[in-house]
Amino acid sequence: MAVNNSLAKKPAKMGLTAYLSQDAVKKQINNVVGGKNGTRFISSIVSAAQATPALQECTNPSILSAALLGEALNLSPSPQLGQFYMVPFDNRKKGCKEAQFQLGYKGYIQLAERSGYYKKLNVLAIKEGELIRYDPLDEEIEVELIDDDVIREETPAMGYYAMFEYENGFRKTMYWSKKKMMAHAEKYSPAFGRNGGAKTLELLEQGKIPEKDLWKYSSFWFKDFDGMALKTMLRQLISKWGIMSIDLQKAIDKDMAVIQEDGSADYVENTADEIDNDNVVAEQEIKEVQPETKAPDPEKESDQREVSDIEAEFFNK
Repeated sequence: MAVNNSLAKKPAKMGLTAYLSQDAVKKQINNVVGGKNGTRFISSIVSAAQATPALQECTNPSILSAALLGEALNLSPSPQLGQFYMVPFDNRKKGCKEAQFQLGYKGYIQLAERSGYYKKLNVLAIKEGELIRYDPLDEEIEVELIDDDVIREETPAMGYYAMFEYENGFRKTMYWSKKKMMAHAEKYSPAFGRNGGAKTLELLEQGKIPEKDLWKYSSFWFKDFDGMALKTMLRQLISKWGIMSIDLQKAIDKDMAVIQEDGSADYVENTADEIDNDNVVAEQEIKEVQPETKAPDPEKESDQREVSDIEAEFFNK
C-alpha cells in the first residue's frame, strides 16, 4: 500500500542553539553586533525564546532577523522595557511559524528622543473623569489628573493624548476618545474587528470571557489595548507632523513585518495605518492561559541550557 507523502513526518527543526552556533550565522551576527556586545545579544535571543514557547516554534532565521533589526536600532527585546517584541504568528501561506518584528510605543519614544529634534514628547491615557476640555483648533487640553497613582492606574481610560514640541518651539498635539480608538482598531485590525471588537474588549475587561476561550483573542488590541492605543497615537502624530530620523523611519517601515535574511520585509497585511494578524500569539506580554503538555523535545531541551554555556559555545573560536 502506497504511503501518502502528505503524511510523511516533517524534518525536525534545528534547535536555536545549534542554529546560532553555525559559522555563517556567527559571521552575520558579528557583522551587526560584534565584540563584547555579542554575548549580550545572544543572551537576549535565548531569554526571549525561553520565555515565549511559541517563539521556539518559529523559523530560526526569522527570530534572528527580528532581533538583529532591534539591535541595529539599539532597542531592547525585554518585555519589561517594551521597546520592541518578537511576536510569533502562523504564516499559513508558508506553512510555518515566523517571528514578526513589532515596535512598542516605548520604542517610538526612544527613537524620537535620540533624534535630537524633540524638546518634549509625551503620550498619555486620559482616565475617566479627568478631561475637562480639548480644543482641536488651538490644540489645547485641560485636564485634572487623579492624584492617587494607584487609583489612577485602576481607572479605565476615556481617551488618549499625545504631544511633541521641537527645540525651535513648534508644537503639535492630538487627542482621541477611546470610542474613536476602538473604531480605528476595528477598521485596521482584522483580529480585533472579526472577533467582536469593542464589545468583546468590554467583556474581557469585565472578566466575562471564559479562560478556555481566551486563546481566541491573541491580538495586542485585546491583550493590551491601552498600549496599542498609545503606540497608535505616537505613530499618527510623528508620521504626519514630526521629523523622523533614519532609524525612526526604518522602524516604522518595518513595524509588524517578518524581516528576511536580506533585510527585506514581508508584511502580514498591508493597510493604510496599522498592520495586524489573526494568528498573532503575543506571549511576551502575558502568561499562557492554558499551556500545552507535550512530550520533551530534544531539540528544544538543548536550547534550555544556561545562557553562559550558550555564550561560551557561540563565541569560542
